[in-house]
Amino acid sequence: MMSGGEAAHATTPIDSLERIEATGVLRVGYGDTAPFSYLDNQGNVVGYSIDICQRLAKQLQVQLGLPSLEIAYVYRTPSNRVQLLNSGDIDIECNASTNTQQRRQSAQFALSHFFVSARYVALKANGFTTLEDLAGRSVSVARGTVNVSQINQVNRERQLNLSVVPVDTLQEAFDLVADGRVAAFAMDDVLLSTMIAESDHPDVYMLSEEAITSIEPLGFLMQLGDDAFAAEVNKALQHIYTSPEMPLLYERWFQQPLPGKDITLNVPMSAVLAEHFIAPRELDVD
Repeated sequence: MMSGGEAAHATTPIDSLERIEATGVLRVGYGDTAPFSYLDNQGNVVGYSIDICQRLAKQLQVQLGLPSLEIAYVYRTPSNRVQLLNSGDIDIECNASTNTQQRRQSAQFALSHFFVSARYVALKANGFTTLEDLAGRSVSVARGTVNVSQINQVNRERQLNLSVVPVDTLQEAFDLVADGRVAAFAMDDVLLSTMIAESDHPDVYMLSEEAITSIEPLGFLMQLGDDAFAAEVNKALQHIYTSPEMPLLYERWFQQPLPGKDITLNVPMSAVLAEHFIAPRELDVD
């Protein structure tokens, strides 16, 4: 969920393992994207991605033979996440970034923890369900997300004559739909479902029937070139994903009430994700 505008910078890769071993601290980037990472009512960083990364920290402690390994949470935005990785402010982004070939030029990905398709949300009263329904209309997107390039690509390929409206946050993009200032907001389907459920009047919105993209993997971001750290992270995630605890962890965030949100997504684990957790592997991405 970030754009090709996040170009790779000519920086010397930081040795995260060396620093983690010296400090006993894993710096984790989080966002405001339930159910993956967000703040609950008590101000605690929680979420599906956070639960996985808390287990990641415990497993890394074992693998590295450390007496302790604490987590320091750092808030990041879609537009500054790669910068924070390159500067060493975070070691890993534990949220929900879409793994694309273009993005791999500026960061590297851990083994995937979810799969999504991009769709759009619109007011139900307008009856928009396909991409053709949006022809000649305006669509909001959040800067720093991969959805910017996705909607621009489908706009060119399908000659839809869309007016693409980039804004700074997901909520601002959603609010443009709510206020009738744009026809639709393009984003990953699970995040749109969460935003609809959180809205004051969820029954007035609907997700598009037609997807903007095929199924795409999400993963945790690490600095490009920090290969030793990435290898340890993937080794730990292999252990976590194949454990009997993983289906229960998924159920907590996608089929039970979200802490601090008073909503339930009711999204069962997809066959693609279930198969991936049986035999986690790096994926070929376009």
